[in-house]
Amino acid sequence: MSEIPGDLKFLKSHEWARVEDDGLVRVGISDHAQSQLGDLVYVELPEIGASVQAGHGAAVLESVKAASDIYSPVSGEVVEVNEMLSDKPETVNEDAYGEGWIFVVRMSDRAELNELLDADAYAELIENEDH
Repeated sequence: MSEIPGDLKFLKSHEWARVEDDGLVRVGISDHAQSQLGDLVYVELPEIGASVQAGHGAAVLESVKAASDIYSPVSGEVVEVNEMLSDKPETVNEDAYGEGWIFVVRMSDRAELNELLDADAYAELIENEDH
């Protein structure tokens, strides 16, 4: 099983959310998800300034196996996207919890964080998926 950083929150659909010191939420997909997708070949990033809603599609990752919607863990405004992924989508495969982040959201409802899974609950989820 891959290591799961304890400071992250997760959606059941395998997106992670990290609350930054400035209150913004950085979003990516879990190491488990990137390994399930396989080699990524394209990333469709959201527009900066776009509104996203928790649990709704915000980006698309395309791998050699399939295209997958990436859901936003929180509602708010997209304030930054990882432009590096346009040229190097494989960065998500190489560093899912670091350089492979996808977008940053200015949250509109901090209470939505309480709806997300903590690292232990997410570990249990993927453990149960694997069996």
